[in-house]
Order: sequence, then C-alpha cells, then structure tokens
Amino acid sequence: MFDVAVIGAGVVGALTARELSRYNGSVCMLEKADDVAMGTSKANSAIVHAGFDCLPGSLMAKMNVRGNRLMEKTAQELSVPFERNGSMVLAFDDEDQKTLEGLMERGEKNGVPGMQLLTGDEARALEPALSKEVVAAILAPTGGIVCPYELTIAAAGNAMDNGVSLKTGFTVANAVYEEDGWTLVSEEGESVRARFVVNAAGLYADRIAALFGDTDYHVFPRIGEYMLLDRNQGGTVSHTIFQCPSKMGKGVLVTPTVDHNLLLGPTSENRENREDTSTSAEGLASVARLASRSVPGVNTRAVITSFAGLRACTAEHDFTIEPSAHAKGVVQLIGIESPGLSSAPAIAQEVVRLLGEMGLELKEKAEFNPYRTAIPRFRELDNDARRALIASDARFGHIICRCETVTEGEIIQALHKNPPAHDLDGVKRRTRTGMGRCNGGFCTPQAVEIIARELQIPVESVTKCGGASYMVEGKLKCEEGGNAKCAK
Repeated sequence: MFDVAVIGAGVVGALTARELSRYNGSVCMLEKADDVAMGTSKANSAIVHAGFDCLPGSLMAKMNVRGNRLMEKTAQELSVPFERNGSMVLAFDDEDQKTLEGLMERGEKNGVPGMQLLTGDEARALEPALSKEVVAAILAPTGGIVCPYELTIAAAGNAMDNGVSLKTGFTVANAVYEEDGWTLVSEEGESVRARFVVNAAGLYADRIAALFGDTDYHVFPRIGEYMLLDRNQGGTVSHTIFQCPSKMGKGVLVTPTVDHNLLLGPTSENRENREDTSTSAEGLASVARLASRSVPGVNTRAVITSFAGLRACTAEHDFTIEPSAHAKGVVQLIGIESPGLSSAPAIAQEVVRLLGEMGLELKEKAEFNPYRTAIPRFRELDNDARRALIASDARFGHIICRCETVTEGEIIQALHKNPPAHDLDGVKRRTRTGMGRCNGGFCTPQAVEIIARELQIPVESVTKCGGASYMVEGKLKCEEGGNAKCAK
C-alpha cells in the first residue's frame, strides 16, 4: 500500500508528487495517458503570470502570486529554462485604460511587486514593434515564461528519482475504501492501494471526485488555439504582450518562448468534448488578426505549427483545493485553469500542508535531492563544451534533427531518463526533435530507428503518441544473401 496516490501527472500532479517525495513514505502517480504532461500541461500559453488579473481574495490570486515567487527556484533546481521577461497589458482606447486602472488596483491588492502604468510612447520605447494605436500599458516585471511540459517532465523525473512510482495508462474507474485505505481500480482491472489520495485529474477532476462521493463539482473544457512561429521570429518582442482580458480569458497574446520561438494565441471558446483539441480556420484567423492588432508586423507566414489546448474551467472561476466532503483522506483539486501553471509550485505545497493536517506524517528524509540534471542541449553549448560532450559519448556528435540541432545522444537519454519516453512525441517533448520548420521531415526515420533499438522493439511497434499511432506499416524490402527481396 502506498501512503499517497496522486491521480494525474500534469504539472500540478507532478509537482505535488515531487513535494511529497521530500518526506518519508511511499507515493504513486497514476496517469491515464502513456506519458506525463499529456493534458492541459502539454498545450497552453507557457506564461508564468504576475498575478494582477486574479480577483483579490480568491484562492487563484493567492496561489498565483506565491507560485510566481517559487517558480524561479523550482526551475533552477529542475534545470528547466525560465525567464522573467515581464508582461505588458495594452490599452487601445479610454475603455481599455479604465480596465488597466482596475488591473493595477487588483495587482496591488494581490501583492504583485513592481507594476507600472506606462504611456503608449513609454511602452513602444520598450517594445518598438507595438502598434501606434496603443495609448497606455501596464508593465509587470515579475511575469515570466517557461516550457510547461518540460517543467512537468522534470518535476515527475525528480519525484521518481526520489522514490515516487509512476503508472501510465492507468485510468481510474472506481474507488473503494477498505479498512485503512483506498483501492483505486483502473478500467483494465488493475488496482493500487493508498492511504491518501490527491485528485489532480485536470479536465476529469469532477468525474474522479464523483468516484469518492463528491458530486457537486462541474468542470467544462475551454479551448484555446495557438500559432507557433519559427525561431527566427522570437525576437519580435521581448515581453509577453497581452490585450485587455475578458470574462473568457486573458486575451490573445504575443510572446517569445524559452526556446526562442514566437507564440500567438489563444482563442477562448467553451466546448463539450474533453478530448477535442482540433483547430479551426476561423480560430486561427482570429489569432492572427488579434495578434496583429498588438504587433502589426508579426509575420504569420512564419508559422511552423498550430495547436490547441483545453482548460479545466468551472462556473466559480476559482481554484478549489480542499479535503473531500465525503471521503476520508482525499484532497480534491478542481478548476485548476489559468493561472494553474503559474500557481503549480504553490498548489503543491498547499496540498502537502492539507495532507499533513489530515494525518499524513511529514518527516523530511535526509536523502532527498531537489536537483535534476537536464538532458544536455547540444545546440546551446559552445564548441569546447561540445567537444567535451562528444569525447564522453561519441553519439552526441551525431546530429539527428538538423532544424533544432538534436543529437543521437540526447534522444537516447530521453528514452532512459525518468520519466522515460516511449514514443516519437515523447522524444520530441524532451529534446525538440522534429519541432523545427521541417516538422520532422528529415529526422523522423532516424529517430524511429533509435527508439526501436533502444527500447528493443520492432520498428513497426514504434508509435507517434501511443495507442495505434504506428509510424511504420511494414517493411518493403529485406536483404537476404545480398539480394533485395520484397517482404511485406
């Protein structure tokens, strides 16, 4: 029996498991997908919000500001790129200016440090690409950017290195309390027992809560569509550029990423299907139009991919972090939408605090190691460091992905380092293989061969993203005695 089972291995679940790994006891993460960071944590704006948008007094505001303060140390310990590039919110008319005044007031009440109200000219002095129609702006220097799935992977990996177990492909279908703990049963009939349970299931948190008798929660998906531009566009702006928020979200932004791309989006539209992440021509056209209002020179011809992500929204528009009203030893996390990424380090600490109050013994273990060494980024090393890396392992001298300068050595580490990748997209998220302008057109065949070799599986068994997403249908030719023969 585990002491704690964390349902969901998104950024909140992974950071919670990591926080729990500081203490004596056994912890298990249960994830329905084939990898961590496969829900909201895979596709969002990648922004560490300053905290001026949240309603003062809300749990969102408290967790956002605290999480923002914790993010830098968290990212440093996990060797995850994080930049405090600052956020700007633009005003185009008098009504927008009133909104900015309200945001300034909220930010001050929430404890957001260093906020400034700028004129349009002052904003353009910092960001020359801004529209001439901008009449005022808020500057929040504590805003930042981070890669959400890289943070999740690193947090889960550090948790595992500190003793946490990870079970993927485990969709919790039933929960039964027996004697001194919960038996969590998957759709396939596999079971895990735990004394305490943390429900960090994101879009499915209300359905998981219902298994424990908490049927009053309701989560609905809200989609956001994005356009990602080539890395040669990453210098268009240096700050994260927002428009004034609405009740549907924080508006379409223009922002650099930690990998030096430029990101535009998101749209904001409620959907019924919790798995529907399809994009639309109308949605992407809206992203391009609204982004161009903020930054008229944004080059949407440089788009290398588009994608969509779903947020776990509730009518209350606030986080719910509380013990179950009906089930012993269960913590419910409901409605962890934006700014969930920004808040995640603080939410993890709050969950552990609650578990302590509920009876979980929290005795720190001397051997806990908060640090995680990242997979080497060959493209970011100078020539001396590259030569040293190749001398240690010649496979770091074999470039597989030309667009992103990813080596065979990096792919191999991605397949063996906690949490290990199992498919092509898993390698992509860990190394950026195939994330360049050719979208994997050149590197995919070699990457597939490396995955098959390292996992000791047939090439035909390698998938793009698990399930039946096989990359190879079968062999067209084989070599027998030096002669090529068809061998379908």
